[in-house]
Amino acid sequence: MKHRHLGRSGLLVSEISYGNWITHGSQVEEDAAIACVNAALEEGITTFDTADVYAGTRAEEVLGKALAGQRREGLEIFTKVYWPTGPGVNDRGLSRKHIAESINGSLRRLGTDYVDLYQAHRYDHATPLEETLRAFDDIVRQGKALYIGVSEWDAEQIRRAVEIADQMGFDRLVSNQPQYSMLWRVIEAEVVPTSRELGLGQIVWSPIAQGILTGKYLPGQPPPAGSRATDPTSGHFTERLRTDEILERVQLLKPIAEQAGLSMAQLAVAWVLQNDNVSSAIIGATRPEQVHENVKASGVVLEPEVMGAIDNALGDVVKTDPRLTVSPETRP
Repeated sequence: MKHRHLGRSGLLVSEISYGNWITHGSQVEEDAAIACVNAALEEGITTFDTADVYAGTRAEEVLGKALAGQRREGLEIFTKVYWPTGPGVNDRGLSRKHIAESINGSLRRLGTDYVDLYQAHRYDHATPLEETLRAFDDIVRQGKALYIGVSEWDAEQIRRAVEIADQMGFDRLVSNQPQYSMLWRVIEAEVVPTSRELGLGQIVWSPIAQGILTGKYLPGQPPPAGSRATDPTSGHFTERLRTDEILERVQLLKPIAEQAGLSMAQLAVAWVLQNDNVSSAIIGATRPEQVHENVKASGVVLEPEVMGAIDNALGDVVKTDPRLTVSPETRP
């Protein structure tokens, strides 16, 4: 497993990280979730990403159990705050109150004294950015988090946050967690150049496009039994990319992957890692064998002709417009 710096910080993270967005505490049983974490550890993954809202806080608990007994100094544990975690009016957002209470809840569920990275899960238009950044800075000063990042913030929001941090003497953001894949390249136009300039690295989610880039979804055919698209709680996450036009183009990637000696999933993960602003690509799994397969993308270098062939195969189905946003219910 290769490691990369998280943005311009000194923190090294595994270039493939393990995330438990949909799977832990909801889609798969706890024993299976723990088996997937063990597989990640076996493969040299040291970076684990979760959030307080995943599975109604259950995902953090499962990850905490799975990592119990591991050498804490050898792990990088990430979590997030923003989405509602309770019925109260202050059980959401990026106010000082919600951030202060949420970090304590996350640490308790994860069974750790600190997280390596604490992330603002979305931008909060209802809370002054200065309040949010000061609350995050306080958490760093208290030793409850070592670094601060964001998730799905646009270039303007990131720039403003860095400017305020510099003006007020706060710790700077070190990362952003956006959706990024061969099919969804929205961050390339503005977020990546801004992040390079300001020293943030990308921790990208859905590099396999929720399984679409594995090639298992075929045009004109129903989703395979047991696939994420058939799950009543998560199937809608694939809908906007699961059109016949896109699925037909994805099938053109199969010979490209075979020629490169990779599975289609490995090709997809390797593709996002060719971007030098990507610090880590998050993979998820419902079975340990998925972890063992996908980690083989670490260290793979795709030659320019392979990158060009991928672009030619996908053509104009690639989403690149920076005005596109993640739908509100999508919580990577």
